[in-house]
Amino acid sequence: MKYSGFTVFYLQNITDLDDKILKRAAELGSSPLELARRYEEKYLHDMKVLGVENVTIYARATEHIPEIIKQIEVLVKKDYAYETDTGVYFDESKFEDFGKLSNRNLEDLNVHRVDPDTSKKNHGDFALWKKREKESDDQEMLWDSPWGTGRPGWHIEDTAITETYFGPQYDIHGGGLDLIFPHHEAEIAQMEAASGKKPMVQYWMHTGFLNVKGEKMSKSLGNFITINELLQKYSPEVFRFFVLSTHYRSPIDFSQEILHQSHKGLKRIYKLMETIDELLDEDTKISMKNDQEYIDKLILVREEFFDAMDNDFNTPIAFSSIFDLIRDVNRDINKLNISKNSLTKLKALIIEFGFILGFDFSMKHNKEYDLEEDLIELLKDVRNKMREKKEWELSDEIRSRLKDMNIVIEDKSIK
Repeated sequence: MKYSGFTVFYLQNITDLDDKILKRAAELGSSPLELARRYEEKYLHDMKVLGVENVTIYARATEHIPEIIKQIEVLVKKDYAYETDTGVYFDESKFEDFGKLSNRNLEDLNVHRVDPDTSKKNHGDFALWKKREKESDDQEMLWDSPWGTGRPGWHIEDTAITETYFGPQYDIHGGGLDLIFPHHEAEIAQMEAASGKKPMVQYWMHTGFLNVKGEKMSKSLGNFITINELLQKYSPEVFRFFVLSTHYRSPIDFSQEILHQSHKGLKRIYKLMETIDELLDEDTKISMKNDQEYIDKLILVREEFFDAMDNDFNTPIAFSSIFDLIRDVNRDINKLNISKNSLTKLKALIIEFGFILGFDFSMKHNKEYDLEEDLIELLKDVRNKMREKKEWELSDEIRSRLKDMNIVIEDKSIK
């Protein structure tokens, strides 16, 4: 967006007050805010390592309590919210458009909570403010309000924060597919009810799940890997390439094999850049015959790349245009059938594409990763030959040693 000339204000909220935080802090004997800050710091560090540097402001929920209370007051005044003995709730029946993002009818939304509060008007009404006793153990997460001591519900945090920085309407809202209902539906209801303006958001950008063998990667399933663990084996740009190789709205399956393929894909680009530099540095005689043809080709590839990126950030198609070009260029470089002028423009084009996608293809490739990958491939080849000769004991030892290095080999039966 920035490269296309837009001024981008990118806001991310930090949910630093939450029942899960309180529960975990109690288990650890820690302060809830201290726990939240510790994980926030770790998150920001990981994002920096991965090159995610375009966020304008990280807004903490705990630092926007006055704005949250103000928005709840507006909803109560407009009769979209009501108070009970347990808290303040949004009345879904008063908002006619509830469910419009997920295309659900209010009559079909039977279950919101595992244990519904019988004091609520409707089963699905969600909390804007949760009342708590002043003598409770979670003093650090309690604030005074017109409805008594307590803390805000989850949904109201986001709309209060976005209204503070953007007003009641803005361009883009992101998030995972699992947040569409009820979280994003609740946000729409709160903001549009409070402001009377529609739509709250022009474009919704929902990301697909990160899966492992078809199941969503999550702590509850125990099938997750941390950024820190991942980066012990792969470079940050390999992970970036892996993510961008699938459209952001689609699910993406995490595996060592796919990460290996991502590494090989990046390696192809860096290898071409090294070849270009070598040809430009050397006093090599290269044909000028196809110079204009290549200039036209580069113009066409650039158009294809930007068409893909302008079409809902279709990074797989953008990468496809790059690799189609690399295939053609490698063929003609081998025949020295490309001019130095074309090579110079080609190098500039690939650097431009990399800059947009978050890669610096002007830098030399870290060949330590190549050596590791080559050694693993060598061990796999040796082991396959051992299995063909039925040398099972040694082949099993190699597989076991590789597993200790978090490199898993799945064998197919040998006839």
